[in-house]
Amino acid sequence: MSVAIAFFVLLFLGVPVALVLLGAAIWFAVDFGNLGILAAFPGSFYAGMESFELLSIPLFILLGEVMTVGGLTRHLFGTGARLLGRLPRRLAFVVLASNFFLAAIMGSANAQVAVMTPAVLPEMERAGYRRRFAAALTAGASLLGPIVPPSMVFIIYAVVAEVSIGTMFMAGILPGLILAGGIALVILVSDAFEPGVDHERESNVDATTKAGITPILGAMTVPLVIVGSILGGFATPTESAAIAVVVALVVVWLFFEPVRFAALGGMLVRTATNTAIVLTLIAAVRVFSYILTFYHVPDIASRILVEFSSSPLVFMLLVFVLVLIIGAFMDGLAAIVVLVPILLPVATGEFGISPIVFGVVFCMTAVVGLITPPVGTVLFIAAALSGESVARLSWALLPYVLVGVASVLLIIFVPSIALVFSSG
Repeated sequence: MSVAIAFFVLLFLGVPVALVLLGAAIWFAVDFGNLGILAAFPGSFYAGMESFELLSIPLFILLGEVMTVGGLTRHLFGTGARLLGRLPRRLAFVVLASNFFLAAIMGSANAQVAVMTPAVLPEMERAGYRRRFAAALTAGASLLGPIVPPSMVFIIYAVVAEVSIGTMFMAGILPGLILAGGIALVILVSDAFEPGVDHERESNVDATTKAGITPILGAMTVPLVIVGSILGGFATPTESAAIAVVVALVVVWLFFEPVRFAALGGMLVRTATNTAIVLTLIAAVRVFSYILTFYHVPDIASRILVEFSSSPLVFMLLVFVLVLIIGAFMDGLAAIVVLVPILLPVATGEFGISPIVFGVVFCMTAVVGLITPPVGTVLFIAAALSGESVARLSWALLPYVLVGVASVLLIIFVPSIALVFSSG
C-alpha cells in the first residue's frame, strides 16, 4: 500500500513518469526485502529499448518535423479553404480535414494542436467565429492524431503489449474515421450556436501561401506511403517511416518550402530529445512490468476483476470507466504503461478479448483525457495559445469529449470495427 501511495503522490506532483516507475519498482523491492532482485533491473531497462520496431519512433517524429518546418500546415489550410468554395461552416470543416491529414503524418495530438492553433485562429476570427469555438474545434480535432495511423500512442501500446505495431496502425483507421464523423456532426449542430459567422468572409480567406491541388496531392503521397507499404506487406512500420521521411523531404522541396540546412540542427535536436523521453519511458515500463510480474500483481488483479465481471462486455465497460477516470488525472501514455501490463493479461487470458480490440479501446479512452481537466495536455496547450481560460475552454470541449466517449462505446459493443483492416 505504501508503494501505491508513493507512486500516485509522485505522479501527481509532476515527477517524470519514467522516474516514478523506476522509483516505484525499487521501492517495491525494498519494501518486500528482496534487494537481490535489483540486480535484474539494468538488464530489464536495456531490454526495454532493444527493439528494431522502436526505431520507428524517432523516424515518425522527424517526419512531423520535416512537414511542419516545410510549411505544410499553412498550405493545407489555405488550399482547403479555397477548395470548399462557399460551403457553410467551411473553415470549421477545413480545420477538421487538416487535422485528419496531419494525423496521418504527425501521430501526436499535442503536436497538432500546437501547430494548428496559431494558423487557424486568426482566419476563423476574421470570418466571425468565436475564439473559444475555434480553439475548442482545433483541440477536439487534434484527437485524431493519436488514432489515425501512424500513432505514437499505438506504438507505445504495441511495445508494452508485445503486439504488432503495423496491426495496431491498421486497427486505428476505421475508429479514426468514426471519430472524424462525430466531430463533423458537432460542427453541423454548432451552426445554430455561431450566428455571427460571415460566410462571405469565409469565402475570402487570405492564404499567404501557395494554394492549389498539386501541392496537396504531393503531400498525400506521404501518408499513402506509410499506410500502403504496411498494408501491402512491402515494409515494416519502421521501414515505412524511413521511406516516408525521404518522400517528405522530396515533397517539401518540390511543392512547399525547402528545409534549409540551418534548420536541420534544430529539427534533429528536437527529434533526439523527444525520442529520448519516449524510449526512457518504455525502458522504465519494462522494469516496472518485471517487478509486477515477479510479485504476481496481474494475477491478483485478474481475480479481483473476474469477480466483478460476468462477461467480456462487462469487463470492457469496467476498463472503459477506469481508464476514463484515470485519464482525467494521468497522462495517456502514463495510463498505458501503468495499466496495460496489469489489465491486458486479464482481458486476453480470462475473457478471450483480442489484444488489438483491447488496445484500440484503451488508447482511445486514454486519448479523451487529453482534452479533459485537470491534466489534459491538449486542453492546456490550446488554452495557452488561444488566450482562453482553461475553465471556459473545458466547457467548449464538452461536445468533443462526448463524441470521443460515444466512439469508444461503439467499438466496445461492436469490436469488429477495430478488426476491419487488421488481422488481430
